[in-house]
Amino acid sequence: MSSLRSVKIVATLGPSSNDPDTIRQLCIAGVNVFRLNFSHGTHEDHKQSVINIREAEKLSDHPIAIMLDLQGPKLRIGTFENKTVPLQIHQKFQLDLNKTPGDNTRVYFGYPEILKSLIPGTDILIDDGKVLLRVDELYEDRLIGTIQSGNEISDRKGVNLPSVCLSIDAMTPKDAEDLSFGLELGVDWVAVSFVQSADDIKRARAKVPNWIKIIAKIEKPLAIKNLNAIIDAADGIMVARGDLGVEVPLERVPGIQKQILQECHYLGKPVVVATQMLDSMVTAPTPTRAEVSDVANAVYDGADAVMLSAESASGRHPVKAVQIMDRIIRQVESDPHYLEKLRCPFEESVCSAITSAVPGIVKRSNVSAIATLASSGTTTLRLSRERPNAPIIALTSDNHIARYLCLVWGVYALQVKNLNCSSIEDWIQMVRRIILNEKVVSSGSYVLIVGGHGDAQSDFITIVDL
Repeated sequence: MSSLRSVKIVATLGPSSNDPDTIRQLCIAGVNVFRLNFSHGTHEDHKQSVINIREAEKLSDHPIAIMLDLQGPKLRIGTFENKTVPLQIHQKFQLDLNKTPGDNTRVYFGYPEILKSLIPGTDILIDDGKVLLRVDELYEDRLIGTIQSGNEISDRKGVNLPSVCLSIDAMTPKDAEDLSFGLELGVDWVAVSFVQSADDIKRARAKVPNWIKIIAKIEKPLAIKNLNAIIDAADGIMVARGDLGVEVPLERVPGIQKQILQECHYLGKPVVVATQMLDSMVTAPTPTRAEVSDVANAVYDGADAVMLSAESASGRHPVKAVQIMDRIIRQVESDPHYLEKLRCPFEESVCSAITSAVPGIVKRSNVSAIATLASSGTTTLRLSRERPNAPIIALTSDNHIARYLCLVWGVYALQVKNLNCSSIEDWIQMVRRIILNEKVVSSGSYVLIVGGHGDAQSDFITIVDL
C-alpha cells in the first residue's frame, strides 16, 4: 500500500510514446490513465495505441483506463500561399468564405454561422492569442477587422472568440465519427471539448453506453457561468487551461482552477488539472521550479489527477516527465498537513453519516486500508470525497468500474470474479481473504470495511484485524 499514490496521473500518447515498450515504461513510472487526443493522429494510430495499452495492462496486473479526447468545434483559419505571412499593427485583415489560399490581407474562415454571431468591436484571437483582430465590418460572406497585435500568421491556426456564445454543438460530425470508432475500441472515458452548458454533456450522454464515463473540459467563459450544472451532468471535469487561458484573461485562470477544484470536490466528481504542467520537459530533462510548484499546488488544492500533454505525447522525455510528476505528488502526499483543508461539509444522509466518519476512524484506529464493494462506484466516490488518510480498496467484478475508478482520488480497484455473499459476515470474511491473497496489506493490519452485501450499500462500517 505504501507504493500507491492517491492523486492519479494522466498521460497523453503521441509520436514520442505510443510504441509498446514506452507504454510499458509509462505504466511502470505511474500512469493511471492514457489519453488519446483525437485532434491528432489517424484512427489506425489510435487503434494500435489501444492494443498496446491493453497489453501493458495485462503485464501490470492492475486496471489502466483510456480516455478518448474529442477535438470539438475548434475553429481554425485556412492556409496561406506562403505558409506564413507578415502582419502590421493597425492594418486591415479579412476572414472570408473563399477557400483559396490567403495572403497578408485575407484568409479562409469556413464558419458562416459564426459570422452571423459577431458584431463590430468583437475581438478575435488567433494562434492562442498571439494575433488579435478586432471586427470593424460584417457581411454575409466575410468580416473585415483591424490587427491590434501580432506580427505574423500561419496555416491552420486556431481561433478563439472569448466574448461570443457560439451557437454550435460541442460535438461535431468528426467527433461523432471519432466517438463511434472509440467505442468500438473500448475506451473508458470520453472527454468533450468546448463545453458551454450541461446540455452539451446530455447530448454526448445520449450517444454512449452507460458504462462509458464523460468528462467535461472547461475552456469557455460560459462554462464557468454554468459550472455547477455541468459538474452535475458530467462524470468528471477537466480544467483545460490551454484554451481557457486564451478565452479568459490569463490572470483569472488560477482562481478559476481553484473554484473548479473546490466545486468538484464538494460535489464528489473527479477533476483533472491539465495543460503545460511540466511544459519545459517537452525539450528539457528537468522542469522549472515554477512548474513543480504548479503541479504541487494542484495536488494541495484537491485535484484527483494531473495530466501531461505534449510532455508525454511529443516531448523528448515522456517517461522521465511521468517519474518527476510522480515524485512531486508523493512529496505533497507525505506532508502531514496535506489533507487538513480537503474535508467536505457533512450532508444529511445515512451514506454521508457513514463516509464522513471514515477519516476520523482511520486517524484514531491505525487503519492501513479501507475496503468497499464497487458495484456502481457511488459509495467509492463518496469515500474518496472525504479524503481519508488510507488507500481505498474498491472490490469489483466489472472491468468498466475498475477502469473508471483509475481517475478517482485514493482508489485502488481490485477486480474479483465472484462477489456474491449471503450475509454481512460472509462479505467481511471474503474481504479479509481477498485482501490477504492480493497482499495489499500485511497480516496483522487493520482494515476498515464500508458497505454492505446484495443491494444494501453503505449500511455498515466495521474494522477487521487481518
